[in-house]
Amino acid sequence: MLEMVNTVPFLLTVLFAPLRNLFIPVFLNCWLAKHALENMINDLHRAIQRTQSAMFNQVLILITTLICLMFTSICGIQHLERAGNKLSLFDSFYFCIVTFSTVGFGDVTPNIWPSKLLVVIMICVALVVLPIQFEQLVYLWMERQKSGGNYSKHRAQTERHVVLCVSSLKIDLLMDFLNEFYAHPRLQDYYVIILCPTEMDVQVRRVLQIPLWSQRVIYLQGSALKDQDLFRAKLDNAEGCFILSSRCEVDRTASDHQTILRAWAVKDFAPSCPLYVQILKPENKFHVKFADHVVCEEEFKYALLALNCICPATSTLITLLVHTSTGLEGQQSPEEWHRMYGRFSGNEVYNIILQDSVFFSDYKGKSFTYASFHAHKKYGVCLIGVKQKDKKSIRLNPGSHFTMSCTDTCFYINVTKEENSIFKAQREESRRGSKKTHLPMHSILASMGTVAIDLQDTSSRPSWDSTLNLPCDSSRTGRKSSIAPVMEVEDTSSLHTCDLSSDQSEDETLPSCEDLSTEGFVKGYPPNLPYIGSSPTHCHLLKEKVPYCCLRLEKECTHNQYEDAKAYCFKNKLVIVSAETAGNGLYNFIVPLRASYRPKRDLNPVVLLLDNKPDANFLEAICWFPLVYYMVGSIDNLDDLLRCGISFAANMVVVDKESTMCAKEDYMADAKTIVNVQTLFRLFSSLSIITELTHPANMRFMQFRAKDCYSLALSKMEKKERENGSNLAFMFRLPFAAGKVFSIGMLDTLLYQSFVKDYIITITRLLLGLDTTPGSGFLCAMTITQEDLWIQTYGRLYQKLCSSIGDIPIGIYRTELLDCESCEGRQSQLSVSVDDFEESQEQKEAREHCSSGKRVSHTSSSSETPSDSRPLLHRKSIQWARRLSRMGARPASRPPERTSQQRTGLPPRSERQELAELVRNRMKNLGLSVEGCDEMNESLSSHSYILINPSPDTRLELNDIVYIIRQDPLSFEPDKLESRTSSFGNSQWITERT
Repeated sequence: MLEMVNTVPFLLTVLFAPLRNLFIPVFLNCWLAKHALENMINDLHRAIQRTQSAMFNQVLILITTLICLMFTSICGIQHLERAGNKLSLFDSFYFCIVTFSTVGFGDVTPNIWPSKLLVVIMICVALVVLPIQFEQLVYLWMERQKSGGNYSKHRAQTERHVVLCVSSLKIDLLMDFLNEFYAHPRLQDYYVIILCPTEMDVQVRRVLQIPLWSQRVIYLQGSALKDQDLFRAKLDNAEGCFILSSRCEVDRTASDHQTILRAWAVKDFAPSCPLYVQILKPENKFHVKFADHVVCEEEFKYALLALNCICPATSTLITLLVHTSTGLEGQQSPEEWHRMYGRFSGNEVYNIILQDSVFFSDYKGKSFTYASFHAHKKYGVCLIGVKQKDKKSIRLNPGSHFTMSCTDTCFYINVTKEENSIFKAQREESRRGSKKTHLPMHSILASMGTVAIDLQDTSSRPSWDSTLNLPCDSSRTGRKSSIAPVMEVEDTSSLHTCDLSSDQSEDETLPSCEDLSTEGFVKGYPPNLPYIGSSPTHCHLLKEKVPYCCLRLEKECTHNQYEDAKAYCFKNKLVIVSAETAGNGLYNFIVPLRASYRPKRDLNPVVLLLDNKPDANFLEAICWFPLVYYMVGSIDNLDDLLRCGISFAANMVVVDKESTMCAKEDYMADAKTIVNVQTLFRLFSSLSIITELTHPANMRFMQFRAKDCYSLALSKMEKKERENGSNLAFMFRLPFAAGKVFSIGMLDTLLYQSFVKDYIITITRLLLGLDTTPGSGFLCAMTITQEDLWIQTYGRLYQKLCSSIGDIPIGIYRTELLDCESCEGRQSQLSVSVDDFEESQEQKEAREHCSSGKRVSHTSSSSETPSDSRPLLHRKSIQWARRLSRMGARPASRPPERTSQQRTGLPPRSERQELAELVRNRMKNLGLSVEGCDEMNESLSSHSYILINPSPDTRLELNDIVYIIRQDPLSFEPDKLESRTSSFGNSQWITERT
């Protein structure tokens, strides 16, 4: 139409001369130019194959529409006003701008009706066309905000980024990933691209608007199965891709299948991109073996729970090692154990090549145990493993026969990397000719990733002694040190090799009344693995497999007449596992408990309390293991618990049920588990209960006591630590510190840390026994008995273990009993207020005075205890609780139950005694024997915690449990030792006295 309006009059003026003065609106051709420009842009996009151009096209259409409207109005008014005011082109432009901007000054107005009509027409056209264009533009903008837009190719080439692929993004998962990922200094300039198929929820959107994250995190809505979305995330230029599974799904197998497809799609799109995959079920792990790093949730979960039954609080130990921490948590607390526990929790696993190391370069050609002991003595670092240059496998504690080489990679536990420590700067200064400084030893100070480990002044003697000096003790002047020096090189003539395929072990070398039930045991590899990809482990096995009918604990069969656990007359206490189904992951719970390096006489019977009957494949896998049974029952049924032997069990492991992991309110997924465990805690107070939770935040409800002011104070302390930016704010919860509660979500950081520490997953698997490497040691524990207190300090214990049997200690599990006055203070009914948590100057002086003096037994790390130190510590605890709390009203009268009992003349009974009587009566009704049933007396208040890689001068205390990495049994030398057995791990010592 426009072409006709402009072309026909022009042709007429050519033919008829009188019509040559006719006005032709040539300016209307701008609309034709607009249409031609749009077509040209579309052709250009097709030529360059640009697909993401909808937003650009819409903006271009809007701008050209505005220009055409303005140009048409300016030219039309200027032409029509020639018969009126004869407006100039600039005046017409000014009038149009004032009119379309709705300002309307009125200083320039059309005077004739044609121009006024044109203005009305143009305003109507603008009111119709422009809102449509703006609506389409806003719609595209909102859709782009939902999908996240694109990560530009220019940014991908100039910046470093990683991609996080998830099926659904929860705020807890996001914050755990961001906090752990950006905890490393060299990752501060990285960008995180989140690729998720669902729309961003309100909480995630609110967090990503925080300036700290808005500049570094980009959310893209899309699927990893679409190359188009992977291209938007610029995955081919990414430094790595994390693929996480959704564990809060009813069907976890389906969630794994989605993860597998995402991994395949990413590998197909970007073969060179490093891939970090989280899988849930162990049977699905072999589908993603091509990934650079794989973490199978159920493998780690069951292995951790199993080791908790052998080495207490292994789950807490591993969790602290794989979390990034500065070691500053709890340093403002007046409680001594808070400060020690928080300071040593900053230890992590690092690596360095020996020839580049300040810590280990002096030990080239020395034995591994010699290097480990002296590095700990001199620098406070714990050397735990090594990897040779020409080999890919990592070996934990390869033993005293292993000689360190300059090309070996050393793996050590310390509060910071050697590159960030003060020793690196000192070495550089010494190379420049600066004076050498001598610092006092054994004080480890962690601050913002930099540790200052003070050295002992050695100017008075030429070199380091091989033995630690025994602290002066007037009560033991008659005893001399019996700790031999750690040899630089192992005497090869005394090496003794043993064959693991034989049944010879330290059990046979020790005199003991071995139970006849262990005569049918052999050592070997399980003949039936439950799933493809499971690592074979050398275990204790039966010579002949047990019939399926004999595996069921509560059902009699033709082979035995037993109907409950008590009738079996087990030598050792039971380990009961409560699970919903007998999945393949449960196999990884049994293997560490039946590993060949565990003494046969210490094997605990394992009872699987299952809600559903296991299938034949699972029974075929476990029928070769000794002392393994199952029972169909539920944890919330007291009769089932009594039949499976809970009244005389050592440990009760409660596994989170898959059917309850998904709830309308996320944190309610653990409700049933928590209530059931609380019931067990009330009924069987002496039972060690280890619980797995879905959400770590719910651990505050474990062993809940409403009137325990100390727990309430710890709750406020946790909030304070979280406000200070700690990633381990929950670490001071008593159940977590004692290793009684565990959440697999805590190990998500294991996969995140593998981006920086590519060795962390391998070392964790070796510690848990999931993988076995020839010549590599294993994790076990030993207990400090009364006979062992002569060793006195952790450094002397380190030397004792290294010089005698080649074990490497890595930490201490300590339990402290509280006195009666402190227990009474805890029973007070307090209302806690965090606003009062500010120390006075008097408390600071008291703490400094206490730290400079001697420590109380069970809480100190110095030699002797002053007579007034216990009241001082007690006053400090009471002052801390009072400043955190306000005293509430006490009950005015005695409880009605107790009053009624006194009126009737009956002796008063506590609630615990009544529960114990209920359990015994129920056992009698079921026909179960109550002999040997643990009495439910009032238990002493205590708390337990872990000290990872403590300083050498840390005092040993009675019943301390020491975590040790024992060398490979192939290099063990039982003929050199005068053996003595400890409570855990069958530790052996040289006990010569002079």
